[in-house]
Amino acid sequence: MQLDLGTDPRTEILRRMHERLIRSFGRVIRPNDKRRDPIWTLVQGVIGARAKTAVSNENSDRLLAEYGSWEAVAEADVGALTRTLQTATFPAMAAERLKACLQEIVRQYGRATLAHLDNLDTADAMAWLESLPGVARKISTGVMNTSHFNRKALVLDSGHRRVVQRMGLVPPKADTARAYDALMPVLPSEWTAEDVDEHHLLGKRLAQTICRPKRADCASCPVRNDCEFAGHA
Repeated sequence: MQLDLGTDPRTEILRRMHERLIRSFGRVIRPNDKRRDPIWTLVQGVIGARAKTAVSNENSDRLLAEYGSWEAVAEADVGALTRTLQTATFPAMAAERLKACLQEIVRQYGRATLAHLDNLDTADAMAWLESLPGVARKISTGVMNTSHFNRKALVLDSGHRRVVQRMGLVPPKADTARAYDALMPVLPSEWTAEDVDEHHLLGKRLAQTICRPKRADCASCPVRNDCEFAGHA
């Protein structure tokens, strides 16, 4: 008898998890008109540390409206950017990182664009993004998956990462990059980029409502049967 050595049990767990989260929360599908230009998505990620998505979205739109172009943002005074970003969680840090990030892109390509990433595979594009100031794995996957690029790259914020850590799908102390590297090879092969995006949004919702950092409501969790943490709770 020949064993199928290519099957990882986490793949089926992810399928079950996805189906059960849809039954619990409904579909969470990002409309095409909510997919933004990649450079906007990059800006939103760089200025969005520990901030609510809606706040980061508003700040990104405000920057573009106020300065007229991302090249102008790159040349703006850090103090002025900080004032524009007052609703960010760390406005001064966000302003410094954003200016450095945009200036590096302009230095390399003459303008604020990510069009060159179209010619790279997803891993190489993410590696280039992560070479920019202030850009780590969560931001690079966000640009690849949630913008017009629409690539298969799983976004993992701190809440979603907590869920998959508690479930035992990734090592308990894995950072975002290590968790991503552990999960991407075992995602169901039939999942599209849109499915991967929805999986993140569902995992994020689970983290916000049930699998909270403290006092997790394991009894109400739709994926408790596949969760190591719930089995010991």
